[in-house]
Amino acid sequence: MLQKVNSWIGRSEAHSDTLRTEPARFMQATIGREPTLQSGDILPPLWHWLYFLEAKPLGELGRDGHPKKGGFLPPVALPRRMWAGGRFAFKAPIPLGSRAKKRSTIKHIAEKSGRTGALCFVTVLHELFLEDGTLALTEEHDIVYREDPHPDAPKPVPAPAPSNAEVSEMVSPSQVMLFRYSALTFNGHRVHYDVDYARSVEGYDGLVFHGPLTATLLIDLAQRTVGQAPRTFEFRGLAPLAGMDPFHLEGTCKNDTMQLWARRHDGAKAMQATATF
Repeated sequence: MLQKVNSWIGRSEAHSDTLRTEPARFMQATIGREPTLQSGDILPPLWHWLYFLEAKPLGELGRDGHPKKGGFLPPVALPRRMWAGGRFAFKAPIPLGSRAKKRSTIKHIAEKSGRTGALCFVTVLHELFLEDGTLALTEEHDIVYREDPHPDAPKPVPAPAPSNAEVSEMVSPSQVMLFRYSALTFNGHRVHYDVDYARSVEGYDGLVFHGPLTATLLIDLAQRTVGQAPRTFEFRGLAPLAGMDPFHLEGTCKNDTMQLWARRHDGAKAMQATATF
């Protein structure tokens, strides 16, 4: 399989968009804030995921609601797709209302074997350019494809979250929040809104809280704690946030770095992240 999909390395595509104010205001409302952003304000970090969206016809979607593989993304045979993590460098402010272009390139493909079976990691490099050609943001997006869960396989036991948090905030998920973020990012993945599919096909305990939304809330916590936007940010998903149980966003600061994590209701570390300033 790897030889076949490796031919996708270097494949590239580009999309242009106007960074309209309305999606950013809707995002503010989605996370429980008053919609105050105006044209000319700086787009908060990771909110670029609200733009450069693409809609495939229903007949071109896979069983999970994602576009079928084999277009821009390689035709990996494994059925489940997850957002594994990402690394970001923020190079210039991105004003709302501006025109921008995003160029995406398949950077790396690797097959591995884990506790739950075969895995395939695909890394996509995204570069966001302002209208004058300024490179404003780079993102390395890690996607992992994996096998369906075996009904008799024991669930992995995630590592516990740290107990030394200097800042901690609780998030109370709701089906409405998940629906709104899926709508804002045009994310058709059924694990976020189809509880029967999430449980019976992909093996989760309930609806899955979006990994990108968790990362967005973590970087927002870092920015509010330090009082300025970070220069770099990276995150990695470790265990799912499934069901509507509250969870905590937490972190510690040292010098110009903030270590962050999401702590599940059972104490497990669902995501870890690092922001530098």
